[in-house]
Amino acid sequence: MFYELTIALRTIRQEGFKPLLEKISLYFRQLGWGLQFLNLPLPHGKPPEEVLHFCFDTAGDLIGPSQIHSEILALARLVKERKPKVVVEIGTAKGGTLCILCCVAEPTATVISIDLPGGVHGGGYPRWRSIIYRRFAQPKQSLHLLRLDSHLTSTLDQLKAVLPAGGIDLLFLDGDHTYAGVKQDFEMYSPLVRRGGLVVFHDICVHPPEYNCQVDEYWQEVRKQYKSWEYVENPKQGMYGIGVVELA
Repeated sequence: MFYELTIALRTIRQEGFKPLLEKISLYFRQLGWGLQFLNLPLPHGKPPEEVLHFCFDTAGDLIGPSQIHSEILALARLVKERKPKVVVEIGTAKGGTLCILCCVAEPTATVISIDLPGGVHGGGYPRWRSIIYRRFAQPKQSLHLLRLDSHLTSTLDQLKAVLPAGGIDLLFLDGDHTYAGVKQDFEMYSPLVRRGGLVVFHDICVHPPEYNCQVDEYWQEVRKQYKSWEYVENPKQGMYGIGVVELA
């Protein structure tokens, strides 16, 4: 319950008691959705379109991805084509993107998701959600959920301890969205990506100042150094957007 207490205290300090009551109500509704989710068949190995339908619509109340449909669909198709055997995600949140990655990755892939409980950019999830997230893995996949700060060297060490030989095929960065935060994640974890592997950046569009998101600034620097491409539905949409670089 430490996570729940931390979020409750932070909500009281920053927003007041009324938003806290609303969050408590949502929390228990999600528990109910979680129980229903345990009986849902997952779209393992299905076409990306079916996987997204499941994540956005069938299970959307529980794990709905914080993504624009067309952008994550384009990425899901790329992942399905590349068939990565080792996937690392930084920033789990509600788990929607993690579910997509598990469903379209290699059926025997190792998937690792790192998330900081109480992170300022939507990070953190209660421990009971781990039961939900573990269902995302296909029968022969290995899924590791690390509820840790990606910026700590101890977290990097724990990742290395479960990382298969050969390095990372796909690294998805969706954690700390500040310029310094995303830069640190890229510099710490991209050396583990194999030659020809992909690094994916989420939220590359220019965001309003109140979001404290500067991924776009760092993305503009990184994309010039590698083969890169973007999945952006509307350049003026004011949030989201996906950028991909291929490491040489």
